[in-house]
Amino acid sequence: MSDDERTPVGASAALLRTTEALRAGLAKPVAPGLYLVATPIGNLGDITLRAIATLAAADVIYCEDTRHSRTLASHFGLAASLKPYHEHNGEAARPLILAALAAGKRIALISDAGTPLISDPGYKLVRAVIEAGYPVVSIPGATAALTALTVSGLPTNCFLFAGFLPPKSAARLARLAELSTVDATLLFYEAPSRVADCVVDIGVALGDRDVSVARELTKLHETVLRGLASEVAARLVVEEPRGEFVIVVAPPKGGVVTDDMIRAHLQIAMTETTTRDAAQAVAEALGVARGRVYQLALTLKRGMDVS
Repeated sequence: MSDDERTPVGASAALLRTTEALRAGLAKPVAPGLYLVATPIGNLGDITLRAIATLAAADVIYCEDTRHSRTLASHFGLAASLKPYHEHNGEAARPLILAALAAGKRIALISDAGTPLISDPGYKLVRAVIEAGYPVVSIPGATAALTALTVSGLPTNCFLFAGFLPPKSAARLARLAELSTVDATLLFYEAPSRVADCVVDIGVALGDRDVSVARELTKLHETVLRGLASEVAARLVVEEPRGEFVIVVAPPKGGVVTDDMIRAHLQIAMTETTTRDAAQAVAEALGVARGRVYQLALTLKRGMDVS
């Protein structure tokens, strides 16, 4: 039996239509301009036909790491030259890109994985290109944050992507305290070496909320851990995390505000104002009794004075 005979009729038809669509996309002229092209976050099959056609037509593809992006270019037979664009060379690269656009070139910008500019460099380039009057076109596709959100089982009607949290616990707790009253699902990116400590701090600053921690999305070893922050943190400590992570945190329930949450807020407020005023501000922000907050503030202050 031939391969064609083993292929379902529907699959054969889909393959034919896909081939025709890609051929049409490759034949369609691509106008000069800057193209922000989303690439797969793991599985190369997730690239769009439009992305392939755009990258194939580009005169230059700018990327974070040319060595990393060469795998993608080789896989799809892309002939455009690869040049680096990242936070360290942006100032020097932007004038060169503007000059290329002035000469009528088609410039593509990709990230190492996913959608350009999402927790990646590129914002200043896009702004410069817009101000110079050249077209900017977004070619949508995969994004790790939204992929993790949709499989989390947590509310998706309102969410806030907050990028990476600070690497040190004190600064991380301070940032989480600032986000604790946001009435939306929170999304963070995190490295494997910090993900367990990060989830612990989430439990301290935000309370023991439901969380989802996604790893290696769309790849062979994709895993999603779901549960309370305390439960997920315990599993991460045992399982020795590897890969790239997206942490999704449920919005506040509006019920329990723990002493740890109050202390996290007070540690910030007390560096900016008096103990009394800090207690008043935190009590109002969290909607809890001022007396409870003030007593915790006095305890914190005594600890600061001793140290």
